[in-house]
Order: sequence, then C-alpha cells, then structure tokens
Amino acid sequence: VFKTEDGRWANKRNDADKASSVHDTQRDAIEAAKQNLANQGGGELTVQGRHGKFVSKDTVPPGNDPNPPKDTEH
Repeated sequence: VFKTEDGRWANKRNDADKASSVHDTQRDAIEAAKQNLANQGGGELTVQGRHGKFVSKDTVPPGNDPNPPKDTEH
C-alpha cells in the first residue's frame, strides 16, 4: 500500500505493474490489500507512509511467517 502522486492510496502486488485498486483513504487500501492477500493464499503486507517510508509489515493468513513478530502492532 502506498500513496499515489494525486494523494490517493494504492493497493499493488510487488510483482505487478499496476495497482489492483486505488482508494481515498489508507485504511481502505489496507483492508483491500488484506482481502486480496487472503484470497490469494496469504502473504506479507507492507505499508508505506505519506513520505514513502515503510511504516508497517504484517503477515496475512494463511501465509507462513517463520519469524513471527513479538510486537503487538497487529
């Protein structure tokens, strides 16, 4: 999930050329990304903040995280 040049939030797979969906809010883009990942068998969700820095990573089930985080973010 990242912020586009026009200020909207895009949901895009790392191996894709184009965004799967574009949303007005970061929250909506994250929810869409989680749903897409779950439908595709799970995986790693990374979120970029407004300034392009990665602010969050989460494994979406049924993805397998070999080193689950000890934090309480998710």
